[in-house]
Amino acid sequence: MSLELHRRAVVADAHNDLLMAVAARPPRRWGGFFRERWLPQLREGGIDIQVLPVFIDDPYRPEGALRQTLRMIECAHTLAEANTDQVALCRNGGDIDAALAEGKIALVLALESAPGIDASVELFATLFRLGVRMASIAHWGRTPLADGSREDATGSRLTVPGTEALAELERLGMLFDISHLGASGVTHVLELATRPLIATHSNARALRDHHRNLTDDQIRGVAGTGGVICVNFVPDFLTDDQAKVSADRVADHIEHIVSVAGIDHVGLGSDFVREVMRDVTPPCCENLDDEDPMFDFPGLEGPAGMPLITETLVRRGLPEDDIVKILGGNTRRLMTKHMG
Repeated sequence: MSLELHRRAVVADAHNDLLMAVAARPPRRWGGFFRERWLPQLREGGIDIQVLPVFIDDPYRPEGALRQTLRMIECAHTLAEANTDQVALCRNGGDIDAALAEGKIALVLALESAPGIDASVELFATLFRLGVRMASIAHWGRTPLADGSREDATGSRLTVPGTEALAELERLGMLFDISHLGASGVTHVLELATRPLIATHSNARALRDHHRNLTDDQIRGVAGTGGVICVNFVPDFLTDDQAKVSADRVADHIEHIVSVAGIDHVGLGSDFVREVMRDVTPPCCENLDDEDPMFDFPGLEGPAGMPLITETLVRRGLPEDDIVKILGGNTRRLMTKHMG
């Protein structure tokens, strides 16, 4: 029953860094590598809408950040054009509806922390023209726009360019992503936002006291904008006890956020770190992530494991209509109404 429900529902994953893995290959391999490595997993996992974050790794920052941002965006267009029978790069809700009607996976481009922008807020319009439809403005540390959650001790709000970035994203129709943003920055955004927000990969701090997770007040705030909080599968953000890492722990966070925000404001943002790390680690090097418990999640290492979430929610007795909203209905609604 759970697998049938999973296949029938629209499943949206608001955060999978697979674009990093594809872009690590030579450009001539982008389309084929995606088709060989990632497309089968997305299909097996029943993914219908996949957000592709443009994340710029440390070696490219700061000097090469914009160049790598453009390269990854080009990679997304190239892999989509090479697989038009299977996927479509979507800029608005109409594009998503058309892709799903044709049985294709709808791909949506996002910026994670936007280091290529620096303080040049006008470049968001340039990237919007290239198809980017979501953006966050911080990662772990400090940016010219805001502080990430690891810098919570600073108590920093958005900078002047950061407030300009929020206004510009709202003007363009790009969804503002608060995941990774510092606590005071989230408060500032909630004070200023006039359109719905999204947390593409964040969990409940009430269940795991980690700076990457959201407090109940923050969760209520995002829901109050009409936004969606998408639950992250990274073990370290789920629990401080590796022995408790399971799909049930993911469900704990889902149910908690539902209890705080309401059923219309919860989604999924997997952040399948292990699978991406495997693809970007050179064969010549020791892959340390194999021994890192932060990435150790049996059964949910990659997209193919996504039906396990549905199975767990069904076993817990959640109503079918609620499960459909959590799997992707809420995220699809947000994109359809407010993206592009």
